[in-house]
Amino acid sequence: MKIIKEINVFRRKVTKLLTNSIGNSHRNYSDIKFIDDLSKIKRILIIRPNHRLGNTLLYTPMIQEVIEIFPNAKIDLFVKGEVAKVVFQNYEPIRNYIVLPKKHFKKLHQYLYRWFLLIFKRYDLTINIEAKSSSGKIATELSNAKYKFYGTEFDNIIKFNAKQKHFAKLPVYRFRNYIYNSSLEKINEEPIKELNLRISESEIINANEKLNLIVPFKEKQTISIFTYATGDKCYSENWWNEFYSKLLIKFPNYNIVEILPVENVSQINFKAPTYYSKDIREIAAFISNTKYFIGADSGMMHLACATKTPVIGLFAVTPIEKYGPFGKNKTGINTNTNSIDQIIEQIDKTLTK
Repeated sequence: MKIIKEINVFRRKVTKLLTNSIGNSHRNYSDIKFIDDLSKIKRILIIRPNHRLGNTLLYTPMIQEVIEIFPNAKIDLFVKGEVAKVVFQNYEPIRNYIVLPKKHFKKLHQYLYRWFLLIFKRYDLTINIEAKSSSGKIATELSNAKYKFYGTEFDNIIKFNAKQKHFAKLPVYRFRNYIYNSSLEKINEEPIKELNLRISESEIINANEKLNLIVPFKEKQTISIFTYATGDKCYSENWWNEFYSKLLIKFPNYNIVEILPVENVSQINFKAPTYYSKDIREIAAFISNTKYFIGADSGMMHLACATKTPVIGLFAVTPIEKYGPFGKNKTGINTNTNSIDQIIEQIDKTLTK
């Protein structure tokens, strides 16, 4: 396992070095091949070879943007792992998935075959969502498309402000620059779409039945919490136990349910009623039936943001301006500068409002 990790680190460094120049020739306006007629774009390839749930959810605004600009186009996704198929299950224009295996060393033949597909399938437009992705730039270069958007076209010309640099927004602003030829009025005219899993009404109803089996008081509304996260983003058991105790005191008129991670662990030692599922659409539908969601920076937090439920995201490591909760009534709180009592008060204001 250690050897494989070391190989992966070395591979990333090498591919980053080798791909630095890809797309550079398209950074000046005079070198960019702009689309002369948007109505001619019928087949689109969108590239984001990353298997993480949070990263996949963060480009749902970009997918919605592409569908809006090209309502009659059919879309293929070049991705890694199976999570994209679940996230975009109800996005009708997405027809095909070219899926790289998560562990490509174990399935090398499948991995290479998926790359060869890029050469033989023809598209009108290829879109690379993450400009810094080495795999994304290589895939864009290999793709057989008349027009190619690398994501780096305007890096030497346009500087985005802090509010535009959120990972759900930046790809959209970059793509609007490409489509509208840097017409600032057009680029900023429409708000960025929110994260959206397109949960169906039947999914919400089924999840509500599961919620009613868990909560002790069906007449009360429910606050859902997620106490887990990976690495340094995971808060200690002491922190969560203090937070949970104060949450109980402050909100006696609410049920509090803990949503468990796939690892089936709890930072509050399973003191609250718990909900466990490996189905991310079912989890999102469950969160949709709760009044409020509170959790640390994680894929689960972004999943909550893909619902209409208000969200508090807890941040101590990663920058909120880039990875914070995105959407209406979605708030990121820096726990380095806000105490537990201050977080509780902010939740109280939101619920009261």
